[in-house]
Amino acid sequence: MSNASESQNYRELMKNALLGLEKLQSKLNAIEQAKTEPIAVIGMSCRFPGGANTPEQFWQLLSNGVDAIAEVPSDRWDADAYFDPDLSSPDKMNTRWGGFLNDIDMFDSFFFGISSQEAAAIDPQQRLLLEVAWEALEDAGLSIPKLAGSQTGVFVGISSMDYFQIIPGSQPRAGTGVAHTIAANRLSHFFNFQGPSIAIDTACSSSLVAVHQACTSLRSGESNLALAGGVNITLVPETTITVAQAGMMASDGRCKTFDAAADGYVRAEGCGLVLLKRLSDAQKDGDRILALLRGSAVNHNGRSSVLTAPNGTAQQALIRQALTNSGVAPTEISYIEAHGTGTPLGDPIEIQSLKEVLLPERSPEQLCWISSVKTNIGHVEAGAGIAGLMKVILSLQHQQIPPHLHLQQLNPQIDLANTPLKIPTRLEPWLTTQVNQKRLAGVSSFGYGGTNAHVIVEEYPQTNQITQQKDQVDRPLHVLVLSAKNEQALRELASDYEQHPSLQPAELLPHVCFSGNTGRSHFDHRLAIVAESSDFLRQQLADFANGKETPGTLWGKMPSKNPPKPVFLFTGQGSQFIGMARQLYDTQPSFRTTLDSCAEILRPYLDKPLLEVIYPNSGEYSLLEETAYAQPALFALEYSLAQLWRTWGIKPDAVMGHSVGEYVAACIAGVFSLEDGLRLIAERGRLMGSLPPGGKMAAVFAEEDLVREAIAPYHNSVSIAAINGSQQTVISGSEQALQEVLDNLEADFITSRPLTVSHAFHSHFMEPILDEFEQTASQIQFHAPRLPLVSNLTGKIFTSQETPKADYWCRHIRQPVCFYQGMQTLAGAGYELFLEIGPTDTLINMGRRCLPKGVGTWLASLKKDEDDWRSLLSCLQTLYVSRQDVDWSGFDQDYPRRKVPLPTYRFQKKRCWPVTT
Repeated sequence: MSNASESQNYRELMKNALLGLEKLQSKLNAIEQAKTEPIAVIGMSCRFPGGANTPEQFWQLLSNGVDAIAEVPSDRWDADAYFDPDLSSPDKMNTRWGGFLNDIDMFDSFFFGISSQEAAAIDPQQRLLLEVAWEALEDAGLSIPKLAGSQTGVFVGISSMDYFQIIPGSQPRAGTGVAHTIAANRLSHFFNFQGPSIAIDTACSSSLVAVHQACTSLRSGESNLALAGGVNITLVPETTITVAQAGMMASDGRCKTFDAAADGYVRAEGCGLVLLKRLSDAQKDGDRILALLRGSAVNHNGRSSVLTAPNGTAQQALIRQALTNSGVAPTEISYIEAHGTGTPLGDPIEIQSLKEVLLPERSPEQLCWISSVKTNIGHVEAGAGIAGLMKVILSLQHQQIPPHLHLQQLNPQIDLANTPLKIPTRLEPWLTTQVNQKRLAGVSSFGYGGTNAHVIVEEYPQTNQITQQKDQVDRPLHVLVLSAKNEQALRELASDYEQHPSLQPAELLPHVCFSGNTGRSHFDHRLAIVAESSDFLRQQLADFANGKETPGTLWGKMPSKNPPKPVFLFTGQGSQFIGMARQLYDTQPSFRTTLDSCAEILRPYLDKPLLEVIYPNSGEYSLLEETAYAQPALFALEYSLAQLWRTWGIKPDAVMGHSVGEYVAACIAGVFSLEDGLRLIAERGRLMGSLPPGGKMAAVFAEEDLVREAIAPYHNSVSIAAINGSQQTVISGSEQALQEVLDNLEADFITSRPLTVSHAFHSHFMEPILDEFEQTASQIQFHAPRLPLVSNLTGKIFTSQETPKADYWCRHIRQPVCFYQGMQTLAGAGYELFLEIGPTDTLINMGRRCLPKGVGTWLASLKKDEDDWRSLLSCLQTLYVSRQDVDWSGFDQDYPRRKVPLPTYRFQKKRCWPVTT
């Protein structure tokens, strides 16, 4: 080897080594950046006392200052039997109050694929988590089936095991039904998530510790998406008796946090989950970002005076660490959602800890509010931290701070005088001291065993604006689809949508449809509505919800069998017209781009640009009716339509064309490339157009055998051009001979209809061009079809060994089109959904007559006398309701869209509770 070669190899090795080092450094930088990357909250859902079953209802409760505490319901325990204000008996409690959820015995076991017997053995905490997890994913606008197999982590705070005490030990599956670990695992199993799945019990701080662990998992790359939160249900009196006997319960059942009369807390139920994603991923994916989690920290009290006593020094260290991890200065915090249980010992320690961290270097105008959600709903224990976090997120979104309840006189051990720390007793605006300053908050949650958690939350700028190019237009019509597992749920869901605020602003209609279509699972009971305005959509939804059927709405339930496989039928010559698909061309970028590309490919083969022929200026003569332009125009238009349907997820399982249409069908099936197909059809059209005018064609309404007998004496001058049905045969040939055939048939009472054509296609008039056409066709590279392709010459599907080569396309010009036989072949193969790809509905009308009445679903992409979008979306409605897998993201990919909040699924719940004897 020469020295030059060795030197070259050395340089290549060094170059590759440097590239490897650069890639490694890039990965290391990404890992380092991920350690501090903010975590986006992209969805959330909840069940909290006071009927706060959605984040919107929770905000209404908070902002209106509602006290959600109520007397113990009779389905929990007999409050009178256990109540004793002086706690003279060890089996009594000094409270008859709590924060309770309604209908915890109810569950939609059918929706989650669980038998009613098994559902009764499952802790209602697990059942709540299933419901709330589903809603959080829907709130984020994620397609749940697409998350199957993903690295989605589940982190659930759970502590109580009350259901274990009331469920019979012999109940089937009682073990998995009540085990804490299954609370998280059940979610991962149901959704087929493959990230970490961890149940966390640090008592009162469980759910906020779960959030911290979720953020850590996301930053490490262990998870790409994470559900985090907690749940708590109080079903039996024993735990309340224990904490009451320890002097922890407020006698009036109220958390009077920071008040001089604070004497303990009140227990509460609830469930909340947030859906988390790395900020960079959320931005890339176009997610609706509710807030950012800048950083978090978890620590322990260490050895304090007693195991359950709070430790101010540990709390200070915790908050400082969370701030450091977030890269946030204490003075930037303008709200603290305190742990705030309302105990005379814990409240002063917490406030003093906050003062030690927040006040140094804080100026008097740097206001910081302090409050606790426990004054509204009580202490949700394992779900307390997530309740506080959700309160902060909602406050950031509304830029308001809800009132802190039950504060009559500040605890004398708490001194906030002459400090910028304030407790809100009414709904306050969340103001900033500087322009463009972001709102930042801290959330604390302390476990009674000493595990503490703190999370720093930052607002994310909410924008309702979509960047749109000046020359960009939207489609004039939109389609909204809803689905459910039964009809009742579907009608209730329609009612929820009709009343939802997102449907009020007219400009949100495209975004509502996009969010609903892309961000929901699609079940067997389906509804599709085509609408041009929000008002029309709301009316259609209301009518459907009330059982009134109206035009523009399509709904139904498909049987459990596999959905029908679509066949694309490509229209032949004669269907073209000036301005075909013009509205689509003007408003659908993908269609326009494909048609423009076809026109550019055809430029060397046509004397006049294709688009000027299809869309001439007003008053300008068009050459579209000339065969040389009609055939390539139809090919280009139909190919563009087919590609548009494919971007929408509607892909053919089989294809068939009629004459010229078979060229497009073959191209879609992979027989030849687009470039070769356009070249071939342009040459076909040119050669046919170069023939001298003459000849005639007619449709005879009689079977093929009878027509063959009628033309037999004229076999040299009249041919069968197409068999379009059992009683429709097209003949082609010289004018005089063909007219004689028609006259003879009429004498036998057989009707016919002359066709308007430029030439006698598929007859002996075509023979002079065959040799020259074959010269061009022989230069094309042909392949075996990759899709079932029905041949016009045989009416059969090409076998895997057959490739339609040049000789085939020459015979295709001369021989008859066996359309009827092709339809019989398709029907015999089990196909029953037919979508015409062309400018009119010519083929589906012919195809329908080829099969028995009532057989098949027949759709036309476009119709001559109907708006393009109305035709297309009417087809899309039917395809969706027929359980076709529409790619709704692809449907809207050419338009600026954003996710908007929408109603979540309407569960159809039934009582699921253990049977006791």
